[in-house]
Amino acid sequence: MMRSCKPAALLVGLAVLIATSGAQVRAQEFRIQDVTSPAALAVDELKPRTIAFLDRPSDELIDPDTGLIRFEDWAQARPLEKQFLTPFPSYVETIVDGVPKRFKEKLHMYVAEARFALARPPGSIDLASFVTLPFVERIDAAVKHRLIAPADAVSAKDPRAVHNQHPLRRWCETRPVTICIRSRYQFEGKLPIGIQIANKLREGSKKIPDYLEFESELTLRPPAEVAEMGLATLTGLDTPPAGALEQTIFYVNQVMQFGKLLAVFQGHPTDAKQTIVTVFVALAVESNVLAKKKDFVKVPVLRNLVPAQVLAGRSSFNSGSSISAGLPIYARNQVKAIAAILERK
Repeated sequence: MMRSCKPAALLVGLAVLIATSGAQVRAQEFRIQDVTSPAALAVDELKPRTIAFLDRPSDELIDPDTGLIRFEDWAQARPLEKQFLTPFPSYVETIVDGVPKRFKEKLHMYVAEARFALARPPGSIDLASFVTLPFVERIDAAVKHRLIAPADAVSAKDPRAVHNQHPLRRWCETRPVTICIRSRYQFEGKLPIGIQIANKLREGSKKIPDYLEFESELTLRPPAEVAEMGLATLTGLDTPPAGALEQTIFYVNQVMQFGKLLAVFQGHPTDAKQTIVTVFVALAVESNVLAKKKDFVKVPVLRNLVPAQVLAGRSSFNSGSSISAGLPIYARNQVKAIAAILERK
């Protein structure tokens, strides 16, 4: 009896140890704290292992029909964000040669700013080691990525992306620490079924893909370049820069025109053993997509497939933790994943 009890006791003890270890790991994870004003992003307001997250525009800027900001309003009210969070500083909304006349491709912006502290000095973080495919893959497992050569990028060939071409260089070229990525995200949950039904109602119109395909450049901006660009004016933190990671989505097959993820690393104002990371997420949604409400509200099964509701994460078609969950949840999970990766490496 004594011998038979020992293995059982050992198993019980092992199970308790595993459960305790798992609870400790979960307890140490970064958590999101939604804040309502830029003042709450101040360094002295940051809590340990907490990401201060702000993505709701002021009432003066918000478009009540979409919950987003019109590009032109954003550019006027937040010129620094427009300068640094578009594909290039001179970016403007596209002029399209359509029928019967030329028109401007209007955009709405989703913009988020987040800030957290790493319990590591700036000099201990090798930012170049994050300009890799494994880093991108760890941020969101639902999105599949592969490296491509700059010459293989769609943007130079697809009319909808020509406007996003950088005026001074070709994407993914000339920068020393850079990779070029092609990504594909298959919509999850009920969204593919809803898209199938919507396509049947379109009667000869162009079909809506049930996936997003996009191309991006991930590059390192070293400390000297961060200082030369004046990124401290964007972060509002006047401490020495340790560098920045910047991912620019310059081609998307539908829904959006471009995207930008910018993470700026700076020294802590009073603690040399900590690094302050300020992350910006900007996504430009095509306004004509948001206007497609009448196409869906007349069909009972598609009533909740209204694009503005889906993108805002307020639809019964939302699911998961990636893009299908809506932009607010997607952006929060992106920043949370990045913080966890940086902390563990």
